[in-house]
Amino acid sequence: MSQKHLKEAFISNLNGTSLLEISLGLSLAPLCLLCRGLLLILYYLHYGKPLSSRKYSLLLDFLVLVSPLLFSCTVLSPVICFMPTIIAAFCAGIFSKIYSQRKCKTRVPFRQIVKDFQETYLDPEYIPAITVFRVYVNVLTSISILAVDFPQYPRRYAKAETYGTGAMDLGVGAFIFGNALVCPEVRQKSSVTQPKFSSLARQFFSVWPLIFLGVGRLLSVKSIEYHEHTSEYGVHWNFFFTLAFVRLAASLLLAIVPKNKSCIVAINLAVLYQLILNTTSLKTFILHGSNGRDTRVGFLNANREGLLSLFGYLAIYMASVQVGLWLQKCRNSVKGWMEAACFLLLTVLVLFVFLCVSQAYADPVSRRMANLSYCIWVVAHCLSFFICFVVTDLTLVFTKLLVKGSSVPCCWNVVKLPNTSTKHATEAVPIKREGKLSHVCLISAINKNQLLFFLLANVMTGTVNILIDTIHSKTAVTLCILHLYMFFNCFIMYILHAKNIVLKFW
Repeated sequence: MSQKHLKEAFISNLNGTSLLEISLGLSLAPLCLLCRGLLLILYYLHYGKPLSSRKYSLLLDFLVLVSPLLFSCTVLSPVICFMPTIIAAFCAGIFSKIYSQRKCKTRVPFRQIVKDFQETYLDPEYIPAITVFRVYVNVLTSISILAVDFPQYPRRYAKAETYGTGAMDLGVGAFIFGNALVCPEVRQKSSVTQPKFSSLARQFFSVWPLIFLGVGRLLSVKSIEYHEHTSEYGVHWNFFFTLAFVRLAASLLLAIVPKNKSCIVAINLAVLYQLILNTTSLKTFILHGSNGRDTRVGFLNANREGLLSLFGYLAIYMASVQVGLWLQKCRNSVKGWMEAACFLLLTVLVLFVFLCVSQAYADPVSRRMANLSYCIWVVAHCLSFFICFVVTDLTLVFTKLLVKGSSVPCCWNVVKLPNTSTKHATEAVPIKREGKLSHVCLISAINKNQLLFFLLANVMTGTVNILIDTIHSKTAVTLCILHLYMFFNCFIMYILHAKNIVLKFW
């Protein structure tokens, strides 16, 4: 067997993992973010100033925000269930140290601190959880697309062949979900009235980089005979094309249907698509081709997975537009966001009930078809992931209020504080609005050039696979390669952000 066919076999015919393991894995990113924020606050408490060194800031961000995720999907994957507990215990220890040291200086009752915290007003123009959600989906995707070619990456995390819930199956849908959260239709203020079709024309123009990247990937893969998982999208299709066409189709729908009805469109689209899968021969066609023997003759046969899964991805996109619109509603207090998190949690529980029903009576989760169960699963897990980041941000806001003058990048700014009647309460809650931080944050750096980061990760993945026999790599070599690969990608984004360069020209 040639090296190309060996690598293709290595990532094919897999069945995924359990929903619980994926949920445990997703909890790591918010815990890492919380750990980084608490460490920065503790540093300020000790030294009386924020961490201003760009060199040490990058090192801290990479070691705390990225490196644990690399270990969790390789050598620490057998003990993934213990990792959230360990990191959470470490965070609890840091918080306890911050609170005890801060308590020496002021004796404000804890109950008063909590009351003031709930009445604290936050910056309504910025929702850090959206930024962090999108960045971490990008980071986790970048790690997985290279790590999957190494034997240390568990096969159960890779994309399932037909049915199953692999971590990488979720990543594809989460990418679509994250893009829709900040699409122009969501960001556009309702008071601003623009002709729908002029806005639509701009959308058509804005997706040309994705089409260009899709064609570039297709030509490069075919020219160097790079290994491919054909049943993932098809012979000629790839994820860049999926992103572009889903965005175009969504823009067309949102030009016709009011955007606040996008959830109804998503439900109808996903249910109708599932009914067609179950009542016609479409499912057989997707899985086995028109002749029932997995033929790839003709454009539709060759790319049936990529073309027909667009219906499911479009449903996910439209559902995310509704979530994005709901999140943009002005919630400028801690109490308001706590209520929002509770509502989202209730929504997630309902979605998981629907997922159980869908898997039992309709079809199991299938990323290959992007069926109804897959759509529900992606939306439920993405909302769970987002809730974790909201809780993390609120925890960091509470901790910042304990330590007057402390600041954490990519966290909510306190813009107004409750009217307090006691002098102790004012000591507990500093009246301050954070300005721009003196150092560069890795999350902000990746956020500014997300498409470039994803493209660079794809190019670097291809380069590593061409130069190295990944399948037979030893553990130490694998960890070194993955860390160098991610550090290089992060470092490029960090430098661009430090120089205030945004490579976006469309």
